[in-house]
Amino acid sequence: MDKQAIDRLWDQIRQKYGVYIRLIERLPDSSLQTRPVDRMRSPAEVVTHISGTVVRDIAQGVAGGEIVAREEAEAGLATGLTSRAEAVAFAAECWELADAAVAATGDAELAAMVPTPWDMTAPGWVFFHVMNDELVHHRGQLYVFARLLGVEPPFIWSHEENPPRFRPAA
Repeated sequence: MDKQAIDRLWDQIRQKYGVYIRLIERLPDSSLQTRPVDRMRSPAEVVTHISGTVVRDIAQGVAGGEIVAREEAEAGLATGLTSRAEAVAFAAECWELADAAVAATGDAELAAMVPTPWDMTAPGWVFFHVMNDELVHHRGQLYVFARLLGVEPPFIWSHEENPPRFRPAA
């Protein structure tokens, strides 16, 4: 896969991320540290995992030649997310860092073998597919959590209702 193909995939991820941010905005502040399902992450932990490990760390790792997940640090950060505003700010900050990393990623980085902390080494482009799959999977967890908490999540394909930077390109 070349840069042009990754840019198309990144545009799809960008739109999904916009729906994800709108979902975070609907979660009650009081629910962020709860465990709606036993032995699963709290909503705050899911947010730090998606935004930090899945999006930011993978994008920066491909650009830099090695994925270094900061999952332990993210677990600590998750306990500090006590409001939707804090969770949205974290998600937005991670997006900015990931977007900058993707902009700096070229064909050489996409073709290079990238090691990870997950005992997996693959060409950089593979990790954009991993990112997309993980985003969809964990966003789905938040949809279930929202419904368990009595919150109606945004329609999953309502990209046109996203904040402007996450809307479909004209």
